[in-house]
Amino acid sequence: QVQLVESGGGLVQPGGSLRLSCAASGSIFSINVMGWYRQAPGKQRELVAVITSGDSTNYADSVKGRLTISRDNAKNTVYLQMNSLRPEDTAVYYCNGNIRSSYFSGWSDYWGQGTQVTVSS
Repeated sequence: QVQLVESGGGLVQPGGSLRLSCAASGSIFSINVMGWYRQAPGKQRELVAVITSGDSTNYADSVKGRLTISRDNAKNTVYLQMNSLRPEDTAVYYCNGNIRSSYFSGWSDYWGQGTQVTVSS
């Protein structure tokens, strides 16, 4: 019913930039918080950044000043601008959305399929 589809991952050299996008589609009545998480090999999934419907943001300490989250509510899309990338940013990046699919439903969390980001020379 609700799908989140990420795009924009790839291979980039240290110091480079990438922009991730995540579009929500399907039966959507309202979207609350949207966010990006990542999971590196052998590690647990961790929060990268989140943004509320009112554009309040929160970031992991490790990405502050380098990664920027934003959203376009008209397009049900959240973005992650990634600058000054480091090898330790290498991970699968997942989009998350707290979404209400109808007036009569409650809030549910949805996840995208993930997109690989590799930072390497």
